[in-house]
Amino acid sequence: MAASIPIYTVDAFTDVPFEGNPAAVCPLTCNSGISDHILQKIAIEMNLSETAFPKLLSSDDSFEKSNTFGLRWFTPKEEIKLCGHATLATAAILFDKFGNSSGSITFQTLSGDLIVRKEGGLFRMDFPTGYTETQELSDYNKLITSLGDITGVEDVVYCSSLRYLLVRLKDGWTRKQFEEWQLQMGDLHKSTDKLIVLIVTIKGSPDQGFSDKTGNHYDFVSRCFAPWMKVPEDPVTGSAQTVLAHYWSKVLNKTKFYVRQCSERGGDIQIILRDDRVDILGKARIVMEGKFML
Repeated sequence: MAASIPIYTVDAFTDVPFEGNPAAVCPLTCNSGISDHILQKIAIEMNLSETAFPKLLSSDDSFEKSNTFGLRWFTPKEEIKLCGHATLATAAILFDKFGNSSGSITFQTLSGDLIVRKEGGLFRMDFPTGYTETQELSDYNKLITSLGDITGVEDVVYCSSLRYLLVRLKDGWTRKQFEEWQLQMGDLHKSTDKLIVLIVTIKGSPDQGFSDKTGNHYDFVSRCFAPWMKVPEDPVTGSAQTVLAHYWSKVLNKTKFYVRQCSERGGDIQIILRDDRVDILGKARIVMEGKFML
């Protein structure tokens, strides 16, 4: 008889299905005995940007009552150090599916301890800040060329801890233009092997459409691309917000932001920079549950 493990999909950074960023969540017991090879195969089978594997730390723990878990994330290509939306999705499963009654949940990860609290309809994630360093534009000529028809580049900064590059475009875009803009994905993939995620960001104004449905203004918007991880465009990238918060805090001289990732699915996010930590707040919607037959 084939072994089975539970698996769920969750749309993160939204409270309605088919928006935000979908993640698979596969809870594991402490003695599951599943190899990293099989974990990677599961992520390939799910074919989402990330599959999360929360794990009980001892035989006395449970998903319903424990407040500390192991957590790993796999893309269809490999394991990664940090993932925001799949952490949010995991918290939603623990709090909303398993009914975990803990005031906060700590995840032990490759990026250290990550803490998530549920506050009403929002999940608050406590992540390390993604510190950035200014780069020479000339070092990324091939990458900039792959961006295609753009108004120009204002800044390029790099987060070495995550291997994320942030490119800020010059002002002047409308929201419609930014959401419809397409880069040359094949050329981007070949342009460098130094990074795993490219963040493209701009500052917009309300009269250019950079507001939500109720009229609240976004401080900045972004799009994220990771063809190096077999994820051409990521719908909503929680970990990227740690880099964006560090960069835009210096530009805007503030620490609290309301932002949007302008992918086709899209998602709204609240961010609070606290020195070496970033609070990322968002909603989540469980959309599917089942069993993985091994």
